[in-house]
Amino acid sequence: MRETKVYIQDDFWNGYSELVRQTVIPYQWEALNDRIEGAEPSHAIRNFRIAAGLKEGEFGGFVFQDSDLAKWLEAVGFSLRHHPDPELEKIADDVIDLIGQAQHENGYLNTYYTIKEPGKQWTNLYEAHELYCAGHMIEAAVAYFEATGKRKLLDIVCRFADLIDNQFGTKPGQIRGYCGHQEIELALVKLYRVTGEQRYVNLSRYFIDERGSKPNYFFEEWERRGRTSYWVQGTTSEPNLEMYQSHLPVREQSAAVGHSVRAVYMYSAMADLARLTGDAKLREACERLWANTTGKQMYITGGIGSTHLGEAFSFDYDLPNDTVYAETCASIGLIFWARRMLQIEAKSEYADVMERALYNNVLGSMSKDGKHFFYVNPLEVWPDASAKNPDRHHVKAVRQKWFGCSCCPPNVARLLSSLSDYIYDVSDDGKTVYAHLFIGSEVSFELAGRSVTLRQRSELPWNGKVEFEVSIPDGGDGAEFELALRVPGWFQSRLPVMKVNGETQNYRVDNGYAKAEQIWSEGDRVEWLLPLETKLIAAHPLIRADAGKAAIQRGPLVYCVEEADNVTPLSSFSLAEEPKLTESFVADLLDGCVIVEGDGLVVDDSVWSEGQPYQPLKDQTRPVRFKAIPYYLWGNRQPGEMSVWLRS
Repeated sequence: MRETKVYIQDDFWNGYSELVRQTVIPYQWEALNDRIEGAEPSHAIRNFRIAAGLKEGEFGGFVFQDSDLAKWLEAVGFSLRHHPDPELEKIADDVIDLIGQAQHENGYLNTYYTIKEPGKQWTNLYEAHELYCAGHMIEAAVAYFEATGKRKLLDIVCRFADLIDNQFGTKPGQIRGYCGHQEIELALVKLYRVTGEQRYVNLSRYFIDERGSKPNYFFEEWERRGRTSYWVQGTTSEPNLEMYQSHLPVREQSAAVGHSVRAVYMYSAMADLARLTGDAKLREACERLWANTTGKQMYITGGIGSTHLGEAFSFDYDLPNDTVYAETCASIGLIFWARRMLQIEAKSEYADVMERALYNNVLGSMSKDGKHFFYVNPLEVWPDASAKNPDRHHVKAVRQKWFGCSCCPPNVARLLSSLSDYIYDVSDDGKTVYAHLFIGSEVSFELAGRSVTLRQRSELPWNGKVEFEVSIPDGGDGAEFELALRVPGWFQSRLPVMKVNGETQNYRVDNGYAKAEQIWSEGDRVEWLLPLETKLIAAHPLIRADAGKAAIQRGPLVYCVEEADNVTPLSSFSLAEEPKLTESFVADLLDGCVIVEGDGLVVDDSVWSEGQPYQPLKDQTRPVRFKAIPYYLWGNRQPGEMSVWLRS
């Protein structure tokens, strides 16, 4: 796909862009400096200052703490790309100077091994995240260089990448290993993109190819460590290869297993390499893993990872709502992977998942004030259980100010700051312009030596009207290209309507994209009228947690019911046989949103006596009216129960 220049101008998304720029990034800078009262300390900046010799002290936080600062810097880079800010850029430049001071003469960069265990670098790839941290710093450097043109951080990570390339591989004296937490694989592809250095692609491919080979490196390393662990005292059982997606060579894997973030980061790199190298086996593996992940192990909100044990996938169709994990980082990684699959082949199913995860799981992970976050994104919450049941302590009823392991908040910041990269593609031959997401924006691209601009205006997610306007700055006789608009998989009963300059068009659908090809002239307008229908959605019968239940979806948004609007306990509520759903826009609720209301039934608790846990089954319900709000907005009022799936 060709490079494009995209700028977002959208009534819905501009609010989030400004929130990230004006609130989230500054707030997270304070958190990284341990200046948020009542929040868990980050230690990130402090660790770099100690590693640089500017401060005395011990290493603080987790072994991967450096990555939080790297992701924040990447978000800064993406933000500066569209919103120059000299003050923010000065803060980032000073941090980059600090990072440079913490780097070893040979290029090595990691505060944990600099401060806590000097001399033991590369001895615990299974657990210690060295290459993971390196990968995030590489991604930060690429984003910052592309935004500002400044090379200092890029030069720092190139020195580090060159050291890694020298240390790892199949040559005599090299370490024949790979990281326990995948990330550097996709970062190296980005580094290749800005440097043109083929060695970085080769190194990425080495890490992917070596994973799961025999004899397994993790077993050999575990033996050399005396069977000890960073996380557990004393000797430990042998490494869990499935948890680290190293149980089989990647081209032989067919089901998503293990830690969900590690998995989708790896699948993203596999898709990158499949596209760059034309590796058919790698592409086939990506397609198999995609089908399993999104077809059998994904929540309706776009969340993945169903168990808190290992933050992992469990097995096909095991999608509990109340003990769910659905880590924010996992959905972000799923979006990364979907974007790369679209670059291999424009198929609407990839963009559908990208949109589902974005509008629901990712947006829902952050409060409307930009200062509180979910790590875990449940589909059912009972606050008492979260507080008092050890099996549900990971499920929070309210968003947190920060986390000791705070990978998710800066991940949200970097994704939303780079959202413009996910909207469009232009085919390599320049003949087709794909609109994957319907977000108000402007895209410019080169076509046969001519500049063409496409302006999109979108009323999503509340209304289904989308409009595109063609602009050809140099005039002339027009530009011939094909416009491909995604037909969303929203369970709608009607196809969208396409109009060109007011005339309804018959269009063909290819891989889920409606295509209109003609010679476009200055000022041509395309209307794309999407049916936004409120639907009750059923789950596959093998998803036992949702048996006999329904969820509400309208366009890209999944809905939920909250205690603030409804009778409690929510477990006593069920949909009426004919719910008679209605929808309306409420301007003074949660800064304005479309709500869905309907008829339901609730158990009449007046027929129950205190201390009477059971009685003969009989009809004991009364009618009630219910209200549902978009899932991404839940938890922004008083704490209370919440549920996505409703008994039907």
